[in-house]
Amino acid sequence: MEQSLYLMLDSKGTPIARGRVQGGTGGQYWQIQVEDGRIDEILAHKRLKLLSIMDTGPSYEGIIVRSRNDMIQLEVTKINTDAHDMRKNLRVVVHFKSLIYPLSGGWAGRREVESNDLSAGGIAFFTDHSLQVKEQLEIIVPVTSQPLVLCCQVLGIRPTERASSVLYAAKFVDLCNDEETILREAVFNLQLRGRPKPTGPGA
Repeated sequence: MEQSLYLMLDSKGTPIARGRVQGGTGGQYWQIQVEDGRIDEILAHKRLKLLSIMDTGPSYEGIIVRSRNDMIQLEVTKINTDAHDMRKNLRVVVHFKSLIYPLSGGWAGRREVESNDLSAGGIAFFTDHSLQVKEQLEIIVPVTSQPLVLCCQVLGIRPTERASSVLYAAKFVDLCNDEETILREAVFNLQLRGRPKPTGPGA
C-alpha cells in the first residue's frame, strides 16, 4: 500500500533512503524493507525520521534496533511536528528549463525560466523578465513522473550570485490531490538521487 512507503531522513533532515513498512504501522516496532538506499549508510545513524509519502500520514522518529539484509527494525514514536509542513518544506536543488504563462499581471504569451530548487510547496526559478509579487502564473514542471502544468504565485525575489537573471520564489496554489502526490514523489526521488555518493571502501 502506498501509505506504507516512507522517506527516511537523518537527524539533520537530509533524506538518506526510502523504505516500505512490512506488517503494518500499528505497533511500537516497525519492520522496514529498504527499497532505495544503502543499509550501511542507514546503520551509520542511530536515529531516523520517517516521513510518509502520503499527505495524510503522520511523521515518526525511529531508533534502529537491528537489521538483516535489506530489512531494518525500528522502535518508533510519533513526532508532534506538522508532517504536512515537513513534506512541503522538503526542498531539492534541481535545474531544468521551463516555461511560464501569465494568469494575472500585465504581460501575455510565455517566458522562459530555469529552475533553481523545487519542493512540494513551491519552486524558485531564474528569469530575465520582471515579475510582480502576488502575480499568478502557470509553470511547466517536467521532472515529475508525468509533466505537470501547475499554478503558482510569486512570493518575492531571493538573493543570488547570478548577475544576469533574477531568482524568484513562488508557492504552488490550487493543487489537486493527484498533483500533490506526483510532486511529492518527484521531490523525494530527486532528493535521494542527488545525495552525495559514499566514498572509500565499499562505496
